[in-house]
Amino acid sequence: MGKNVAEKIIEKHLLSGSMVAGSEIGLRIDQTLTQDATGTMAYLEFEAMGVERVRTERSVAYIDHNTLQSGFENADDHRYIQSVAQKHGIWFSRPGNGICHQVHLERFGVPGKTLIGSDSHTPTAGGLGMLAFGAGGLDVAVAMGGGAYYITMPKVVKVELHGALQPFVTAKDVSLEILRRLSVKGGVGRIIEWGGEGVRTLSVPERATITNMGTELGATTSIFPSDEITRAFLKAQGREKDYVNLEADPDAEYEQIIDIDLSALEPLIACPHMPDKVVPVASLRGTKVDQVCLGSCTNSSLYDMLKAAAMLKGRQVNPYVSMSVSPGSKQVLRMLADCGALSDILASGARLLECACGPCIGMGFSPNSGGVSLRTFNRNFEGRSGTRDAKVYLVSPETAVAAALTGEITDPRSLGISAPDVCLPEHFTVDDSAILAPASPEEAPGVEVLRGPNIMSCPAGQPIPDSMTLPVGLKVGDNITTDHIMPAGAKILPYRSNIPKLSAFCFEVCDKDFAARAKALGESVVIGGGNYGQGSSREHAALVPLYLGVRAVIAKSFARIHAANLINAGILPLCFADPADYDRLAQGDELELCDIHTGLVSGEFTLRVHGESIRLCGSFSERQRAVLLAGGLLNYTREENM
Repeated sequence: MGKNVAEKIIEKHLLSGSMVAGSEIGLRIDQTLTQDATGTMAYLEFEAMGVERVRTERSVAYIDHNTLQSGFENADDHRYIQSVAQKHGIWFSRPGNGICHQVHLERFGVPGKTLIGSDSHTPTAGGLGMLAFGAGGLDVAVAMGGGAYYITMPKVVKVELHGALQPFVTAKDVSLEILRRLSVKGGVGRIIEWGGEGVRTLSVPERATITNMGTELGATTSIFPSDEITRAFLKAQGREKDYVNLEADPDAEYEQIIDIDLSALEPLIACPHMPDKVVPVASLRGTKVDQVCLGSCTNSSLYDMLKAAAMLKGRQVNPYVSMSVSPGSKQVLRMLADCGALSDILASGARLLECACGPCIGMGFSPNSGGVSLRTFNRNFEGRSGTRDAKVYLVSPETAVAAALTGEITDPRSLGISAPDVCLPEHFTVDDSAILAPASPEEAPGVEVLRGPNIMSCPAGQPIPDSMTLPVGLKVGDNITTDHIMPAGAKILPYRSNIPKLSAFCFEVCDKDFAARAKALGESVVIGGGNYGQGSSREHAALVPLYLGVRAVIAKSFARIHAANLINAGILPLCFADPADYDRLAQGDELELCDIHTGLVSGEFTLRVHGESIRLCGSFSERQRAVLLAGGLLNYTREENM
């Protein structure tokens, strides 16, 4: 039997386990990346492990999230990350050099290699044929130290593409179409592999848009084959030596095959407040728009920016619309400037922001009160923009520009203009001066790691006891995201390296009194609905509850990365055997969990409340059981290395 693309890479990197769907496997990791909102904690954890130098082929630290420096905190984090990277063998991408996923695609991604990053959109590199995973910072730290990355062996779903995209229909619309079909839960436990003759019509930046948005499906990762389109992109970046051909065997098998006719797609839009609330753009025609944002790791490539610039050339942004443009990297910005496209953007009245994540994580450019904001981003969770009552829609660059010009949601096909005809250059402008090499092994001992007063150590987990009696500190509903648990935004992100300070904001979106109540309770449990913890890979959504005394989370179901982060923190994640039992629990209930250690092996747990029993379940590998019994991955790793 032939193998698909994902299986070929997994087979070459398999350190433990077998390639049987549902079983735990350990993978050798070739590359890692971090960004500054999660990186400080990841490097504190790496230091705590006592490893002197990274053992990966390439590890890169990016500064792209916390670039708004209204106080000393973000600048101190950047200084710390730069010094720890220099000391321990990690490449450092300076602030302003660009968004981690865009820069990594340009300068470091290699087909057939494995990559994990402390950012949930790390699968962007799948557009280049990498097997790339978003992960918690501690998983990244362990991989940097030479340890395996553990996941449950996913099933592989193939999306077969046919035909070619029509004018004004884009890769973003392909992403929204698959979200419309599968929902934000549809990719859980699966790798989405893209194939079919339609793949040959998509450039690497377009493929990267699709793999980036695969994160919103809840997928383990997404991947495209590495073919002549990939070779051309790498050659244009001066990296043709990194190319390898990687395609599925003709007789490869998949759990499911989904067919998409590219020529039949139309411009699509995701409505507030979830990426899978997808409808045709034309169905919302005439909706007034206050703000338009072009950029993010999803749509900030040179390809995207050139199309937007062509549509804006000689035209003016509507006087009642505020438009921002954030190129994804310094390379993109320089090439826009060199070809004159940047002048076309600026002349239109759009505002140029730096090459960073910016508005996507609520770091500036928040909408007005109750405002409608069209964004080329990947998430539109409630409040993520920084404005609680804003209505955020997700769109393609072409649809974004159409709204900016008309002042209302507009199908770009109705503008009466020709679709931009953009070709990628044969040679990109390569300038790696903002990527700093680490010190040599000989020089490293003399490098001082610089720490500011806001940088605190990570909280220590406690071994899971055999029984626990815990009050319910909070009960929440379905689709609780990591933005609900641990919000982002300009006011909060500077405290990502200070867990005690950060804890004041935990679950603030759901219950502003939670943090104080959790502290008063000492130890507690959180009750959640379906798909608990979807969204970002931020391990702070586990570390902060740990600091506040949360010992267990009981939910209808969990998002993959968050469940792993809870285990890494030493918090017990359990599911209702019967989801209807969720309704039997209320905030303030006293819960009793007994025979936990036996349950970790059997996967069956009994919860007692009000004199009645509720069946719970949890599937834990032998390694995960050991991690929980040690009180978290950091304790487990220390014990293993002793």
